Amino acid sequence: MTGTVFNIERGSFVDGPGIRTVVFFKGCNLQCKWCHNPESWSFHPQMLFYEERCSGCGTCKDVCPNGMQTCKLCGKCARFCPQDARKICGKEYTVDELFREIEKDKTYYETSGGGVTFSGGECMLQPRFLNAIAQKCKENGIFTAVDTAGCVQWKVFEEILPYVDLFLYDIKAMTSSLHKDWTGQDNRLILDNLANLLRLCPEKIYIRMPLLKDVNDTDKEIEQILAFFSKYGKPKEVKLLPYHRLGKAKAAASNMPFTEYAPPSKERLQEIIEKYKGIGVYAYVD
Repeated sequence: MTGTVFNIERGSFVDGPGIRTVVFFKGCNLQCKWCHNPESWSFHPQMLFYEERCSGCGTCKDVCPNGMQTCKLCGKCARFCPQDARKICGKEYTVDELFREIEKDKTYYETSGGGVTFSGGECMLQPRFLNAIAQKCKENGIFTAVDTAGCVQWKVFEEILPYVDLFLYDIKAMTSSLHKDWTGQDNRLILDNLANLLRLCPEKIYIRMPLLKDVNDTDKEIEQILAFFSKYGKPKEVKLLPYHRLGKAKAAASNMPFTEYAPPSKERLQEIIEKYKGIGVYAYVD
């Protein structure tokens, strides 16, 4: 069994408690307009080209078996590029191979209360592989978190639940039409799954909400979250993530369009935090 991963980031402090290793899975079924990992949308490995780094030296064409006419992802152009302008995004791992990468940082997990976080893309769209690697981490005493937008069948949650210590659950918008406009998907399944999790294990849930000015930072959106928690249960914490532009270069490298938006002002963020601090709302820049 293999899974497709496009990045392993070590030493994270923002993807759960302590020092964490974050494993980014390929593939996503949302297409958020503000996405900071657009290279994660495809389930398959792909070639990224960072044009701004390219010096035009022609090394890539010299080493390419096909003269840069077609790409079979052999990786030669990426290996030999002196400017690091090309990169294969996505690699298949077996469970044991990925675990060896995770286990390298076990000392940091143990001294900081950290662990591994599986992210994406949407890691829960590779459920068999995710279950297997999460179970192996659990059996070896590694604190395991799953970062998810929750747009999967409830059965996927039921199967992974025994092996997960923490869910970083992303809420994009509460209003269904707004959610569909900005992510391409309705949010009914997402909210149904969140309601189930809040009933079963509220202590395992961190809510994370990326905010765009005048889109989902409105009182209407925030108050719907408050009403939802009042009905189904309060999560352990709620984090607001102001929009940033980190996806711009990666979108260009993936030959994808990118539109810049604006984050809420610091004053607006503080207003939200003060108004809703009763449910543990606070903000940080991811």
